[in-house]
Amino acid sequence: MTVITTRITVAPDGTIFGRAPREVPPGEHPVAITVATTPAGKPFTMAHFPVHDLGWDDSLSLRREDIYGDDGS
Repeated sequence: MTVITTRITVAPDGTIFGRAPREVPPGEHPVAITVATTPAGKPFTMAHFPVHDLGWDDSLSLRREDIYGDDGS
């Protein structure tokens, strides 16, 4: 199985338009279509990311030595 990523356009009547990469041989192929949750017409912005607006307490340490063990794992 080969995974191919491309863009398609779906017309109001349900017709699909698109272009396959050159490495896809001509002919009929079974496909699966996954539609992204963010439509192409609505750009993804920074407002979509979660925000942590509370201060960190003094018990949090992000030092490597505190995150990982002595052996580095």
